[in-house]
Amino acid sequence: MKFVPILITLLFLTSCQKEKQETVAQTNDSIIVDEQAVNQNPKDSVAVKMKDSVINNAPKTKEVLENGVMREEKDRVIVRMADGERLPFTIGEKFTPDHDKLILKITNFKKSNISAIIKVKDKNQNIRFNQIKMPDGSMDGPFGKELSHEVQGTGELWLVIGKNNMADGIITGDFSVTVE
Repeated sequence: MKFVPILITLLFLTSCQKEKQETVAQTNDSIIVDEQAVNQNPKDSVAVKMKDSVINNAPKTKEVLENGVMREEKDRVIVRMADGERLPFTIGEKFTPDHDKLILKITNFKKSNISAIIKVKDKNQNIRFNQIKMPDGSMDGPFGKELSHEVQGTGELWLVIGKNNMADGIITGDFSVTVE
């Protein structure tokens, strides 16, 4: 009889104890499912994770990340577009054996002066600013890897980047162009 109150107390304590919910993470083709989160609010976790996963793994997303936006290839020329109202900016590009000239078209250019710098990864890469086309249609050049030029008028301005025919070195490789 002494054990009956102790036994009842133990049964009461064990029945009142809350079971710990286990969180199970399952991976299924880049989608992570959190069972506990699904039970609480399925829209918050699974839908967002699935959407991000689908977007990040989409072929078009991978293509844009690799090629960049506002980019077109014509024969051996790469044409990139940029908005002059978003200055300063830096774009990255790569010359391959298939492409050896970049035309950076800057629309809505309203400043009276332009400054730009080409930064190459390989010090033997032989590229420069070959020409600049002003909004009024006039052209000037060649320049080196650094450019500072007075601009006549407003509108679309072109920076033409390519091989320096007066020097040796490779053309192919990664580079970036910073425009201010």
